[in-house]
Amino acid sequence: MIGDFGSGVVAGLAVAMPLGAVGTYLVGLGARERIAVATAAALGVASVDGGYAVIAVLGGTGLQIVLSEVSDWLKWSAVSVLVVVAIRTLLLAVRRYRGHRDAVDRPRDLTPARAYGSLAALTAVNPATLITFAAVAVGRSSTGGTSTPPAVALFAIGAFAASAVWQLLLTGGGNLLGRLFTGRRGQLGISASSALIMLGLSVGLLLN
Repeated sequence: MIGDFGSGVVAGLAVAMPLGAVGTYLVGLGARERIAVATAAALGVASVDGGYAVIAVLGGTGLQIVLSEVSDWLKWSAVSVLVVVAIRTLLLAVRRYRGHRDAVDRPRDLTPARAYGSLAALTAVNPATLITFAAVAVGRSSTGGTSTPPAVALFAIGAFAASAVWQLLLTGGGNLLGRLFTGRRGQLGISASSALIMLGLSVGLLLN
């Protein structure tokens, strides 16, 4: 049982720790939004990671075959979402900088529920997430790992916990960054940098 949980933790960290589009967005979100919003976003990412861990364990080798057949669709979906999120992030940052929204309006920009859903969707279409979990699941089965309900549950819980801790560290780091750059120009710079990095990652996906 400890081995299944530990395998889930390793898989969750393997997916979460590379600073890709999701991690970049979380850092920027933590810098410019309330803690409740950033926390909800981090848990949205971790929830999808936990769900994909279950799918990967149950799918095994068959899942890798399916992924190879839909890889182009996953890539274009990820690129589309990245571009939309990057543009929206930049537009909101510019509007705030120009003073079109005051502090009373800010909570309507992004609620915890919307942050959770947005980041869950962004994670769900990230090809690297599911592909990594599928590879881990295949390796796990080859070393004698089982697919019994308790084993799958422990693997998924481990993946969720590891991902949640890492994503919360990213939002916490972003929150600290936001405190250091509290001025309008600092906030605009953080948001613009986050948006440009996401656009760069989308271009990288297209070139791969």
